Order: sequence, then C-alpha cells, then structure tokens
Amino acid sequence: MGKSLDCFLFYMTKHTQMKAILLFLTCSAIGLMSFAQELPLKKEPAFQEGEVLTYKLKYGFLTAAEATIKVLGSDLKFDNKPTYRLVVDAQTSGTFDIFYKIRDHYDSYIDRTELTPYFYQENIREASYRRQDKARFHQDAKKVVANRGTFNTPTTQTFDLVSAYYFARSLDISKLKINDKFKLNYFLGDEISSLEIQFVGRETIKTKLGTLKCLKFSPSIAPGRVFKKDSRLYLWITDDGNRVPVKAEVEILVGSVTLEIKSADGLKYPIGK
Repeated sequence: MGKSLDCFLFYMTKHTQMKAILLFLTCSAIGLMSFAQELPLKKEPAFQEGEVLTYKLKYGFLTAAEATIKVLGSDLKFDNKPTYRLVVDAQTSGTFDIFYKIRDHYDSYIDRTELTPYFYQENIREASYRRQDKARFHQDAKKVVANRGTFNTPTTQTFDLVSAYYFARSLDISKLKINDKFKLNYFLGDEISSLEIQFVGRETIKTKLGTLKCLKFSPSIAPGRVFKKDSRLYLWITDDGNRVPVKAEVEILVGSVTLEIKSADGLKYPIGK
C-alpha cells in the first residue's frame, strides 16, 4: 500500500491537504454555474438553516477522510445585512489518520439574499502544519482583503470554496444544455483562481440517500504527478430542488479517489423531488 498511500497523500497536500474535499464539493456545485447574468439565482435558496450534510472521501475501498457541512443562523451583519454562517469540519480517518492527522475548520458568512460571501476564515491543523487565515470580500469594489494582502477580482461575484458550494446550488439552470461550459472565480491559497466545468448530462445513480436522478458534470483538471493524462473528474448532483452533490470521482496515477455522501439532514425539500 506504500506507493498508493504516498500518491494519495500527495494529492491531498497539493490542494492544501483537506481542501481536496472542499474542491470536490465545490466542483460538484459549481458545475451549475456560468456568469450570473446568464444563470440567475432562483427565487428561493436550495438550502435552509439547519441543513447538515456529511461526506466521506475514499481512496479505493478505504475511507481516507470525512467532512460535515452545516448551514447555521448568524447574528453577524455585514453592510447592515443579515447572514448565514456556513461551517465545514473535515478530518482524516482510519489508516490515513495515523500517517497524516488532519483537523480542519472553515467558516463562511454569506448574504441571506444574494448568497455571496462577506467573510471567510479557516483554521488548518494538518500534522505539524498550522495555518489560520481570514478574508473579507468586497464584491462591489472587486477585491478580497486577506491576511496576506489585497487581491483584485475580475467580477463582482468572487467566492471562497464554502460559499461557492451553496451559491451554485441555488442557480436557475433551466436553460442548461449538454456540453455547455462554465467558469467560476474563487479565492484560495492567496490567489484568485478560475475553474471551467462542462455539463455532461443526466444519470440515475445509487447513493446512501437512495437511487436518485442526477445532473453530471466534468471540471477541467491538469495532468501531472497525481492525475493521469486522460483523467477526468466526474460529479453528480441531485436533479431536484435541493441540488445536493452526492458523488465525485477521479482516477489518479495509482487508483481512484471517490467522494460519497453519507447523510443529509434538514433538507429544504424531500430528496429526489
């Protein structure tokens, strides 16, 4: 298992360790997103306060990590506007917890109407590595002010990975066509990045939540030490009112990595409806 484990751990460290889980989840959601002018928000968010989702990240048959994502109420206001507090806790498990212990925590405060972020913070604990970071989003001014500087953004909608996950779930995708490609700007690792995603089609798959009709997407990935030359990342999101990412899968040089949903509580709509 040595080479396989080394390869997987490199995959995790390449994306600032536990952010691999957030990237999977965010890619799953932002497959729904183009520019806001083309795909506007629905009248109501696809989520509600009290929603709790849990996921597991698997390397082959082994569970390597787990994550819990929550939507909480918040008393904090930014620009005198009320917010949701989005919380992510992620940690390694099993053998991987012995080799490389991870305990990461993320918070994002988003506008209750626009669903764009005002404030993001992370507390990273990965083996001996420690990092705490904060970022204030000024959407109208097209900038992000973080611990390590001020970053200019290309649009008035830039996200952290957590807020992107929830924003994209609430977009109107009624005009989405197979092979459409979309982009999203997000702040990660002290830089503004852009991700391109292709809509592949619709599939029905088995999940822990039952057999569900899903939308399928494929974001672009770069080959290298981790991914094969022809590797593709595939993502499945429920084709219902909740738009919950339920599965993500990608081949790496040794084996494959899969993200699967474990449970979903507090959903706004019945699953599959």
